[in-house]
Amino acid sequence: MDLKLIPAIDAALNGTAGCLLALGYVAVKNKRVGLHRLCMGLAVLCSAVFLGFYLYYHFHHGSTKFPGQGPVRTLYFTILISHTILAAAVLPLILRTVYLALRDEVEKHKKIARVTFPIWMYVSVTGVVIYWMLYQVKY
Repeated sequence: MDLKLIPAIDAALNGTAGCLLALGYVAVKNKRVGLHRLCMGLAVLCSAVFLGFYLYYHFHHGSTKFPGQGPVRTLYFTILISHTILAAAVLPLILRTVYLALRDEVEKHKKIARVTFPIWMYVSVTGVVIYWMLYQVKY
C-alpha cells in the first residue's frame, strides 16, 4: 500500500467514527438500543482500524512536519497536543465502556460513557482537523 494514502484513510476512519458516535448517541437517547449497539460497535471497529493504519504509517514514515507559521502553527500544536493526550487517555475508557456494555452492567456503562463519549468524539473530530491542517491546507 502506498503510504501517502494512509493519512486520508485515517481521516476518513476518524470522521466515520465520529458520525457513528453521534448516531449512536441519538439512537440511545431515542431508546433505540439495538441501533445504538450497532453504531458504537462500528465506531469501535473504525477506531481500531484507524489505530492499526496510524501505527503502521508512523512506523514506516515517521512524523510529518507542520508547514504553517505564525498563529496557525500555535493553533495546530494546541489541537495536536490536546488530541494526542486525549487519544491516549480514551483507549482504556473505550475498552472499559464496551466491557461494561457487554456484561450488561447498564448503570455503570452509562456512568463511564458520559465521560468516554465526549472525549472520543473530540479525538475523532480533531483527528480530521489535524489531517486537514497538515495535508490539505496550503500555507
